Amino acid sequence: MGNIKLKSEVFSILKDKIKLIQTEEDRAIYLVGPIRLPVNLYNETVEFQWYCWLNYDEVTEDYERIIENLSSSNLAEYQQSSVLVYGDFKNADDALIRMHSICHTGDIFGSKRCDCGFQLKQSMKKIKEHGVGAVFYLANHEGRGIGLFSKAMAYLLQENGYDTVEANESLGFVNDSRNYNDAIQVLKALRDKPVTLITNNPKKLEALKDAGLLLSGRVPLWGDVSEYNKKYLKTKIEKSGHLRDEEGTCSND
Repeated sequence: MGNIKLKSEVFSILKDKIKLIQTEEDRAIYLVGPIRLPVNLYNETVEFQWYCWLNYDEVTEDYERIIENLSSSNLAEYQQSSVLVYGDFKNADDALIRMHSICHTGDIFGSKRCDCGFQLKQSMKKIKEHGVGAVFYLANHEGRGIGLFSKAMAYLLQENGYDTVEANESLGFVNDSRNYNDAIQVLKALRDKPVTLITNNPKKLEALKDAGLLLSGRVPLWGDVSEYNKKYLKTKIEKSGHLRDEEGTCSND
């Protein structure tokens, strides 16, 4: 009886915090949240609202069954990305958003081979200062879509004279295989008003425009250029089409 009561209590807490988003491909995205998340941002505690989403192979609003099935699923097989929201994201007239690709080395370890960790924190700072916005943290985008193990091999090639594009392509990948469809579906579920995108990557702008989202504009994001990533950032401009800032540098996003 105790376990049955516990399951009932658990589901009563969770049921109104889970939302089904059905995609055009007849797949399911389950969005859970919001969850109060105080964050240490440049030595200031800033309170965000956090959501996480899961791609799942069953489309149903029987959330109790989904929760029960997860305990026996191999969750490593499913994309589990998230979004960090600040302010009245649903109703505010304009909001800043960042589509941030996971970077294990930059975001976690603080690697200077890229500027991803810098960009993540700067995006959160800009959103907080703006008053409304969201950072979409995309879990299946490591190495512009090639995965962490392949990224490690690409780094070894870069240490032997390859640039970042040449390294990816030499391993049999395209330069950039990232897809923003799921993040866009989640964005649409959270907000139907215009957004301003924090990016120097024109492909991100195109992805949002092609999905019919209302764009107010773009906020460039660059910085943290060093001896370790200067060639990398230059390659982004010359081979990946990233937009220059007024000083001629670009961001790694």
